[in-house]
Amino acid sequence: MRILLADDHAFVRDAIAHVLRQHLLAQVETARDLASALDRVEGAGGFDVILLDLRMQGMDDLAGLSAMRARAPGVPVALLSGHLTRGVVDAALQLGAAGCLSKAMSVQSLVAALRLMVSGAVFVPLSEANSFSAGPTLTPGEDLMVRGLGKGLSNKDLARELGLRDVTIKRHLKTLFRKIGARNRTEAALWAANRGLT
Repeated sequence: MRILLADDHAFVRDAIAHVLRQHLLAQVETARDLASALDRVEGAGGFDVILLDLRMQGMDDLAGLSAMRARAPGVPVALLSGHLTRGVVDAALQLGAAGCLSKAMSVQSLVAALRLMVSGAVFVPLSEANSFSAGPTLTPGEDLMVRGLGKGLSNKDLARELGLRDVTIKRHLKTLFRKIGARNRTEAALWAANRGLT
């Protein structure tokens, strides 16, 4: 599977790309804005699915979706957003989007949605939050961090791997610990190991 992922937030873009490569064994190419994504399609083509961040530079709300669909006819184009609303979902689907994906959806749901769209179906989120399973569900960025903890990576290692500052890693880890009910790095690493996330 060949995927084009366009998002202007480097951490989110890299985390989602990592998850897709790992869980779908996909070839993932990335772009930082709509213009560079359009260039990728023009220069390479052959993508199985294209993911566009709704709020990145050049999107102009849903105009970017229409521009990409015109540039890549026949290729499923889906929107990514941290804040999906029913109005955005409805409007995007009316314009021919293959689906709308929340950045907060679990890794399992993200993978399932992509497989669905590549098969030719349309992914319609069950809720605006796309929260499909009981218990804590990890965003792609959180998944990447908890796997790093499971491998024994330090904050500095995580910062280097993700291209972030130590203070940013600490903030993300605090949120992650609260989400999975871990009091410290050791408990988070055990949580990851018990779920095969190492």
